[in-house]
Amino acid sequence: MTKVLIIDDEPSNRRLARRALEPLGFQIEEAADGVEGLEAVRRDRPDLILLDVRMPRMNGYEVCRALKDDEATRLIPIIILTSLDEITDKLEAIEAGAADFLVKPFDVAELTTRVKALVSLKHFTDELENAGSVLQGIARVVAERDAYTAGHCQRVGAIASRLGEMFHCSDEDLRALRLGAIFHDVGKIAVPDAVLRKPATLDPHEREKIKLHATVGPELVRPMKTMAAVVPLIRHHHEKLDGSGYPDGLKGDEIPLTVRILSVADIFDALATKRPYKDPLPVEECIRILRDEVKRGWWDPAVVDAMEKIAHDMKGPGRVAAAAENGLGRPTTIERILNGAGNGNGNGHAHHHPHPGHEEEHR
Repeated sequence: MTKVLIIDDEPSNRRLARRALEPLGFQIEEAADGVEGLEAVRRDRPDLILLDVRMPRMNGYEVCRALKDDEATRLIPIIILTSLDEITDKLEAIEAGAADFLVKPFDVAELTTRVKALVSLKHFTDELENAGSVLQGIARVVAERDAYTAGHCQRVGAIASRLGEMFHCSDEDLRALRLGAIFHDVGKIAVPDAVLRKPATLDPHEREKIKLHATVGPELVRPMKTMAAVVPLIRHHHEKLDGSGYPDGLKGDEIPLTVRILSVADIFDALATKRPYKDPLPVEECIRILRDEVKRGWWDPAVVDAMEKIAHDMKGPGRVAAAAENGLGRPTTIERILNGAGNGNGNGHAHHHPHPGHEEEHR
């Protein structure tokens, strides 16, 4: 049953709201002031809050800010109820994080309409959170299958975010880069352990199995409409500018800038970290290999130039990991929902360079 918490110091106001909402099937909880209200929120986890402004001990704006600053409660929609009707009051409610604003005495029909709309939104948010948890679980399963890649996705996200900022990417593109880094290898759930963990060169049949992850991964993420901008990064992070990449053989400008950035960040980290079949390479050697592959027509030279500038600041995977832990790039709402997928557990990506400059194997 959907829970609605009414926080108001006036018993008559609480009764009025209860009478309007209980017949619609809502479970109603009450609190007589802001402090009591915060305790009730943390105890009962309501789906929506009706919040008065003028109350003893703690006013409604303070309660709203406290709830929005708490990771556990920030997604609960709040309707501010107040007798104040100045534009400044409405602006303060919005700035505090309220989803809506009703002036008392409120119209019952208007109250029920707005409550229904925000409850529907909350249910959608919950579904999104559940879907994110499923993806997070898949990413962790992939990571646990290959201990050598621990932290890979987190480091790639840190590098890609820094590169994106250097190219003045929009906030939307930076968000896509961070999420793309978290989930770029999630499709490896479909790749056999024997292939992921093989300590030697892959044969042609095994390489084809590895390539499956670039087509499986996007299909896992595609049902989430809020991840639409991330799908191309997951599908195309193995494309090359000369058209020799996979799965679609994109060439040149057919490959978006965000994909080019993610690809270089991905490869740099794979070269700079230990794998079952190789030791980590020094930063200078990683950049030399990337430069050689630019000459072969694989990577965007401007992105590799930028990678070289930040690589020397990082000085190897330890510094990259530290940068990732320090949170390069601020998380957005969906990232907070999904962010556990990148908490120190990368998911199975590697590049063989048995002879620097030769074709790498993506694993």
